[in-house]
Amino acid sequence: MVTLTESKVVGPGRRLTLDLSPMADDPKLGESISLNGCCLTVVAFEGKVAAFEAGEETLRRTNLGKVKVGEQVNAERALRVGDRLGGHYVTGHIDGQGIVRERRDDGPWTYLYFDAPSPLLRQMASKGSIAVDGVSLTLVDVTDLFFSVALIPHTLQMTTLGRLRVGSDVNLETDVLAKYVESQLQGQDKHRSHV
Repeated sequence: MVTLTESKVVGPGRRLTLDLSPMADDPKLGESISLNGCCLTVVAFEGKVAAFEAGEETLRRTNLGKVKVGEQVNAERALRVGDRLGGHYVTGHIDGQGIVRERRDDGPWTYLYFDAPSPLLRQMASKGSIAVDGVSLTLVDVTDLFFSVALIPHTLQMTTLGRLRVGSDVNLETDVLAKYVESQLQGQDKHRSHV
């Protein structure tokens, strides 16, 4: 997690400045870094403080426009070719937003239930993958209205997900393979209807 130190309007977007101290290396100009699951580019930096520009479309489709100075976001560097893959592929392209509908704490674990748009729910399957604010998670249950995940204590402590409450909005990215499968199936349906 990293902290937003400044947010100011620039044209139709915002310039977000964050203290990246918890990350191992200094940022580099032009580097892509995921903030709450949204891939943004470092446009300026000094030491471990980096600035990013989020356009109007990004602010409208993600929760980054609602983050206030002093609040934390999840941050992750892009995967380098040859690095070990410890989760599922996450592109940093947000598919939509979800809203926490229920939170159930069970000892040190937490179960979160999210309302999500129907097109995204169709791309989910129990035991499949979902990225919530950039955190790669395994889906527990998926219905026509919502999905759920189970969070271990480590995830609750090391990400912003432990602070979520009913009504919190989150960025969602479905599994890239599910998107391609759905696209192919829709293409087959269109082809059949023209035959």
